[in-house]
Amino acid sequence: MNVESNNKKDRIIISYILNAAWFVGLGGLHRLYNGKIGTGLFWLCTGGLLGVGQFVDLFLISNMVEEHDQKLRLKAGLSPLGVPLTQAAVASQVYQPNGNQLMVKLLEAAESRGGTLTVTQGVKATGAGFTEVEALLKEMLKSGYVKIDNDPVSGAVIYHFHEI
Repeated sequence: MNVESNNKKDRIIISYILNAAWFVGLGGLHRLYNGKIGTGLFWLCTGGLLGVGQFVDLFLISNMVEEHDQKLRLKAGLSPLGVPLTQAAVASQVYQPNGNQLMVKLLEAAESRGGTLTVTQGVKATGAGFTEVEALLKEMLKSGYVKIDNDPVSGAVIYHFHEI
């Protein structure tokens, strides 16, 4: 058994103990402990939704711990598997366009496809990673440059470049 496994088990046990604090009027402490500040405070003020929320959370605690651990790993620069996300790993990709170059490459790819583009098509056309392409497409969506839809056959998210 490795250290990460022990650490996770400890966090789950602590979460269950904090869940049991509801019996002394402190519902929601387990949510606060696992980074769910808003609902933790809500549970604290409502007695764990009169105990119902506290009971339901008994079945959700392990997922809360896992989700919080993943957020902490990403914050620490680790992948969900605990592998360091280093510049060396990113630099090993064939081509790393900067933001403007990536945007131009995405526009060219969309133009060649009749004004539509999926994230996967964007990755293939630019050589950038899924995360960068999706983040830039979402930024373009927020700015109003693209609209979003789903492919009726595959269900894939399609970005429509309405100016192209």
